[in-house]
Amino acid sequence: MRVIDETGNNIGIMSLSQALTLAESKGLDVVEIASETKPPVVKIISYDKFRYQQKKEEKKKPHKSAGELKQIRITVRAAENDLKIRANQAGEFIEKGNKVEVMMVLRGREKYNQDWARKKMAEFEKMITAPHQITLNIQPGGKGLIMQMIKSK
Repeated sequence: MRVIDETGNNIGIMSLSQALTLAESKGLDVVEIASETKPPVVKIISYDKFRYQQKKEEKKKPHKSAGELKQIRITVRAAENDLKIRANQAGEFIEKGNKVEVMMVLRGREKYNQDWARKKMAEFEKMITAPHQITLNIQPGGKGLIMQMIKSK
C-alpha cells in the first residue's frame, strides 16, 4: 500500500505491518484514504484529527436546496397586488429549481363554491412569469385547493 505521513509527504509503498509499526512509533493511526486505487492509499494520522477534517470538508460543500418543495399559501379574498407578490415569490422559487406547491386556503362557505376558487387559482398561475410546467393540476387537498409546478425544461 502507498503510505502518506502526517505532513502529507509520500513515504512510498510498503506492507501493512510496516505501516502499522511506523504509525505506532509516532503514536498515530493508519487511515485508509483511497481503497479503489492500486495500490490502496493510507495516511498516518490521528483518527480523531482525520474525522475532524472530514466534518470540516463536509461543511464547506454547498448545500443542495434545489428540488426542495416550497409552499405558497393564498386565499380567495386576497387582493390582486398581494397575489402578484406571491406570484413573484413563486417565480423566484421556480427559477432556483424548487418545486412549488400553491395552496389556496378556503374557509367556511368558500369550500362550497370551488368553481370561483378554481378560476382565482388559474388567474394566479397566469401571474407567474417564470417558465414553469404544472405537475399537479388544481385539485382539492388540505384546507382548500392545491396545485404544484416545477421549472419547465
